[in-house]
Amino acid sequence: MRTALFVACGYALLISLLAVFLTVHDKRRTKQRGRRIPERTLMLVGLLGGAPAMYLTMRIIRHKTLHQKFMWGLPAGIALQAVLICTAVYFACTR
Repeated sequence: MRTALFVACGYALLISLLAVFLTVHDKRRTKQRGRRIPERTLMLVGLLGGAPAMYLTMRIIRHKTLHQKFMWGLPAGIALQAVLICTAVYFACTR
């Protein structure tokens, strides 16, 4: 049980760091008029667990805040992830 928790926390940390890095990198590329990170990639990282970190980063650096896909999609991803985590914890504790 402890190993699974350690792995889950490590994964959450890594995916959150990746989400922040990609968001900041995309914002910098926007200013430099360079090659951007596809929105599909950003959403995928968000849905894989980086949604909370990505949403906060986007709000702080004001990046893609006018895109409804991100301002509604990321909070929906956060809610879905919360439900999945609560379900996993519930089933792990009832064993």
